[in-house]
Amino acid sequence: MGVFLADRRILVWALSLAVGILAGYATLGFRLAIEGVEFFWLETMAEKTATAARALPWWVILSAPATAGLIVGICLDRWSSHKRTYGVADTIEASAVRDGHIPFRQGLLSALLTVISLGGGASAGREGPAVHLGATLASGITRHFALKPEARRILLSVGVAAAVSASFNAPLAGVLFAHEIVLTHYALRAFVPTTIGAVAGTVITRIHLGDTPAFTLPSYEITSYLEFPAFALLGIVCALIAISFLTSIFTFEKIANKWAPPLWARPMLGGLAVGAMAISFPEILGVGYEATDNALQGNYGLGMLIALLLLKGLATSITLAARFGGGIFTPSLYLGAMTGGAFGLIAASFQPELASDQGLYAIIGMGAVSGAVLGAPISTTLIVFELIGSYEVTIAILLAVSIATALTQAVIGKSFFHWQLQTRDLHLHEGPHRRILLSLLVRDMMVWHTHPIVEDTPPVADEKAPHNPALHPNDNVGKALALMDRTDIDPYPISHPERPQEIIGELSHKEALKRFNHALTLATKEEHS
Repeated sequence: MGVFLADRRILVWALSLAVGILAGYATLGFRLAIEGVEFFWLETMAEKTATAARALPWWVILSAPATAGLIVGICLDRWSSHKRTYGVADTIEASAVRDGHIPFRQGLLSALLTVISLGGGASAGREGPAVHLGATLASGITRHFALKPEARRILLSVGVAAAVSASFNAPLAGVLFAHEIVLTHYALRAFVPTTIGAVAGTVITRIHLGDTPAFTLPSYEITSYLEFPAFALLGIVCALIAISFLTSIFTFEKIANKWAPPLWARPMLGGLAVGAMAISFPEILGVGYEATDNALQGNYGLGMLIALLLLKGLATSITLAARFGGGIFTPSLYLGAMTGGAFGLIAASFQPELASDQGLYAIIGMGAVSGAVLGAPISTTLIVFELIGSYEVTIAILLAVSIATALTQAVIGKSFFHWQLQTRDLHLHEGPHRRILLSLLVRDMMVWHTHPIVEDTPPVADEKAPHNPALHPNDNVGKALALMDRTDIDPYPISHPERPQEIIGELSHKEALKRFNHALTLATKEEHS
């Protein structure tokens, strides 16, 4: 009981309810805002983007994403600190190395730009940005309370759980996604708060939108257990699609960074490319729920499924490389549904008496591709389970998801989110020790000099230099330990960030290791209590 009171868990639970309600309403408002932007050019707020776009002149379809891109590009260029919008990877970073802190204004600006992007037809998902919005609100609330870092991280995950639950009407998946992706552990201390947040977010959605899942699915059944080898083969196919999709995103990002136009024009040009493809295939526009629903209903033929599979992957790669706001969650569900539907039709042509409905294969493919892309096999399996409510089908989904995820990890080595983090030199997929090496700062463990010491031969700024590279107070302990091991300098001089010749303190190897070991012990305790 003493530990319970010392950790202020009652306060954390109460804040979890507040965060869950706020994130639930924010997710609902985020969705309505996207539909509101769509109304300006589609003249409908229903999630029937493709149907509405087919009735419009070609020049409207071409210009809508480009116009949205111009607005987004100008705003990014003028007001965004990182010159991009934010998503799940930024939430993981905030939890891992920033003690749950997210800049509030930048988070709201990112959400606004994502509304404009997706409402204007950019080909991306809304769930990832909704996750970041829920986390931003959680961070904004917790900064007003003197909470420990682990409590702030838990409340950040509460915002995530509420956003996922509200987006998919799937509370179990919301809880597991927060643990699997953001916290990266399943500590009992975090289970109650994330559950409170997930339930609150789900209740908000059901009050205002009804007790309906994100997709409307018929009741599918597995025709024969002899189909399970086919489900395993589908998992392999989904891995190939996930690997190709991730490779496409990585490649377009590299091309865009190498040959990038001015930032204000980058989303506009990407919008023109997406709009040009959408003239013939408006199903690739926006979030794509209508097309995904049609695939799950079995309404597309083989040619259409393959065409949308290829074009949606291309359109999403262009959208993300162009710096539009949007996530990867819904596109991966979309691609999985198209993959599974196409596989089901082909399988039925070989063994029609044994093959289940193509819609069942679309459901399985939806879980397998998204689980592999996101690196979240448990969460995606639960999302699909909560959509269909069938244990029998869930077994097939679990088989395909596990195969697809394992093969994708074997080839790519990381999820989409961790690839994004790796581009920022944050290799968090390597384990909790990496998070600690990045989050502990030199300034918190160094011995400060009363008066700066001016050196005749100051440390050089280049850390790759052979002798005495500069170490600053805001550097992390990982860099400090690496420099100490490489140079054999102990204690290591700490330079002023702007005046390298001024030595303002020093850091001993023993103290750095002591702080690192202490933090690693606390992290282990946090993950198992």
